[in-house]
Amino acid sequence: MRQLNLIIEDEKKVFFIEDDSPGIELKEIADEVEENYDGYIALSSINNKLYELTTTIKEDCTIKFLDTNNADGYRVYSRTLTLVFIMACKELYHNCKVSIEHSLSNGLYCEVHTDRKLSEKDTDDIRLKMQEIIDSDYKIEKIILSKKEAIEFFNRHNLKSKAELLKYKEHDDVKIYKCNNYIDNFYGHMLPSTGYLKTFDVLKYEGGFMLLGPREEDKSKVREFVPQPKLSNIYLEMEKWSNLMGVDTVLSLNKIIENNRYGELIRIVEALQEKKIGEIADIIKQGNKRIILIAAPSSSGKTSFAQRLSIHLKVNNLQPVSISLDDYFVDREKTPLDEFGNYDFESIYAIDLERFNRDLSDLLKGKEVTIPRFNFKEGKSEEGNKLKIEKNQPIILEGIHGLNPILTSSIPDKDKFKIYLSVLTQINLDDHNRIPTTDLRLIRRIVRDNQFRGHDATRTILSWESVRRGEKQNIFPYQEEADVIFNSSCVYELPILKTYVEPLLEDISRDSKAYSEANRLLKFLQYFIELKDISDLPPTSIIREFIGGSKIVY
Repeated sequence: MRQLNLIIEDEKKVFFIEDDSPGIELKEIADEVEENYDGYIALSSINNKLYELTTTIKEDCTIKFLDTNNADGYRVYSRTLTLVFIMACKELYHNCKVSIEHSLSNGLYCEVHTDRKLSEKDTDDIRLKMQEIIDSDYKIEKIILSKKEAIEFFNRHNLKSKAELLKYKEHDDVKIYKCNNYIDNFYGHMLPSTGYLKTFDVLKYEGGFMLLGPREEDKSKVREFVPQPKLSNIYLEMEKWSNLMGVDTVLSLNKIIENNRYGELIRIVEALQEKKIGEIADIIKQGNKRIILIAAPSSSGKTSFAQRLSIHLKVNNLQPVSISLDDYFVDREKTPLDEFGNYDFESIYAIDLERFNRDLSDLLKGKEVTIPRFNFKEGKSEEGNKLKIEKNQPIILEGIHGLNPILTSSIPDKDKFKIYLSVLTQINLDDHNRIPTTDLRLIRRIVRDNQFRGHDATRTILSWESVRRGEKQNIFPYQEEADVIFNSSCVYELPILKTYVEPLLEDISRDSKAYSEANRLLKFLQYFIELKDISDLPPTSIIREFIGGSKIVY
């Protein structure tokens, strides 16, 4: 017998294995410590690199297990859940096409295309079949092929688009997964077997189904699904437009770039966005809206959007003025504290709500108001410039709390127009592998922080969890409060951003805590052709806010 000394969450664990044993699998170690985790263990990190639970440990090391309350851990659980969903649908509906579309309200929205319209009865059938597959605890076997072997494999199985996409893959190894009689490739890690899925549900929603996994606060309960019809309609509109343009996957986008048709694509995307912003300006003019509230998660292009909207409002003979919510911060010692005892600058109560509402009300009445100016160095509110507005001067307010009713509680709803910006990814890698909206925003932020703030990618990645936590508390709960949702993503942008972000991610060393996230982003970016020619990108484009060259963002 020989001894393995492992450090797990700062605690030493000793395992004894036979002398001729190759080692011990991570899943066996996870079984020993599972009760110490609030979520289901789904993955591990060793020396800042992610490993599946089927990995064999051969020598002493420090292990960090990642459960479903961790972003990487939940991705593995969710990805495995989609595998089981696809398998269930393939068994139930002959020659059906399953597409994993996008995230929506704590779950994944999926579509199943068959020769008939599916109903609530089908939801029950799919759920029962999925449970049957889970109860069978089928092994999920990883098979590593060369790129050439994988292309031949997918061509043999008449999966031409998967084979074609692999031609763009920069690295030679291709991971495919086999479960019972089903084989597919998934761009990320998987659980060891279907039996590892303990909590899930399937709900019928609009034209497809919602897949839901375990909650953070109680892993034995399924995440709550709250319908989001406004956001769903934007996704539907985006899908129709992408299909019309013939650019719904990375493969179709790569072909457009290869055939030098990207210039026209850029111009169409920019024209479409310009048209939509113009339509929003028309609604504001026709409704005589006095207060325009803009909210968006990080890196949505809020500043560019606000400037472009302002231009369109001027076309409509309006003269908008902007007020910064930052100037209404309370003095630092009055700032509320978060659960860690630190100043919570993202709390809505970090704003002097009483003065803010009083000033807005007075401005709408035609009174002159002294707008405060916040001294960030001293942490004090000071007196700023005086402001008085006319009837044709709507006030533009942008900030994370823009859609929270508490922010403008004293202003009548008839005077307000609420806009929510999002970055809804328009293309996926293929039918079974989506590109999360969050990843696109993170890539945007890495590029912008490096270009204009002097931050390296490590700093941006390590702060991202905190940013996301603030969004979850202060922005996402109010999405459906918006009068209009504007999608600020550009279908052509990842090939452009790749040129900027790839060297920044490659600079992150293996000993950095940001390494595993950088490695994950690099792995999916490798399927995109770089687009270095940005001569067709106008100076007013939202993408210019991140890469530079904007004429409206300073």
